[in-house]
Amino acid sequence: MKQLKLGWLLLALFASATCTALSAGQGASATLPLRLRRLVRTSPGSDQWRQVVTPVQWDARHTAVVICDMWNQHWCKGATARVAEMAPRMNQVISALRRRGLLIIHCPSDTMAYYKGTPGRKLAQAAPKVDLAPILKRFQDRAPKHEPPLPIDDSDGGCDDQPQCNSNPPYPWKHEINTLKIEPGDAITDSIQAYYLMHERGITNVIIMGVHENMCILDRPFGIRQLVKLGQNVALMRDLTDTMYNHRRRPWVSHFTGTDLVCWHIEKYWCPTLTSDQILGGQPFRFKADTQPPRVFRN
Repeated sequence: MKQLKLGWLLLALFASATCTALSAGQGASATLPLRLRRLVRTSPGSDQWRQVVTPVQWDARHTAVVICDMWNQHWCKGATARVAEMAPRMNQVISALRRRGLLIIHCPSDTMAYYKGTPGRKLAQAAPKVDLAPILKRFQDRAPKHEPPLPIDDSDGGCDDQPQCNSNPPYPWKHEINTLKIEPGDAITDSIQAYYLMHERGITNVIIMGVHENMCILDRPFGIRQLVKLGQNVALMRDLTDTMYNHRRRPWVSHFTGTDLVCWHIEKYWCPTLTSDQILGGQPFRFKADTQPPRVFRN
């Protein structure tokens, strides 16, 4: 009887250890299953496009998250409010991805003095520099041969408020919004150091989120255009982003439709996109003010 009880005890301990190991393995999954959406031409040279969703399995150890310019305050009040609204969901996403082993790179531009001497800043600064010229040459075919102008008019700075906010310096941002937690092992930079870190660690996949699609998301040294040109596999998290677009400008659509238009431009010419529900489950994030039916791409 004692031997039977001992056997059941050992079996229970083994089962508990197995469940713990499986749980830990799930938390640090070696692969990240994603569904990446892209717009592709229906035929070479055509101006007709179709959406294609491709399942991929990205190696978590070779994947990074770039958080672009999620400042504590923007010069535009509306932009500041939308950043604050999406930040809780974004923090949940980066927390989940951090647990799965992805490198988290916080990129709040123009605020590096605030982070001087912090572990995350030192981590980015310690990454060995890379000669980019041969890399850019090797991957020059990754850039689109022809990228037309963006489908929105953002020449006024893109503030959607009425009256429009004052966009003149000095700018109010001091650091990243506090809702986004910076944890041990995260990096902080606002420069090409982001790529240096990726290169050092053999990271070839990048999920980028933050603001704003038509400006910093595309144009920063850690943004989509530069990373694609450097040969990285980049994907934009399209439900955790925004644009600087004033709906009183061309093409005279709602602010949120303007964001979709830029997203589709990115899907055509630069990189695929994904949504946060692929990481957290549930539904993709949506701004409360975006009350229109979901918009479907049409030529």
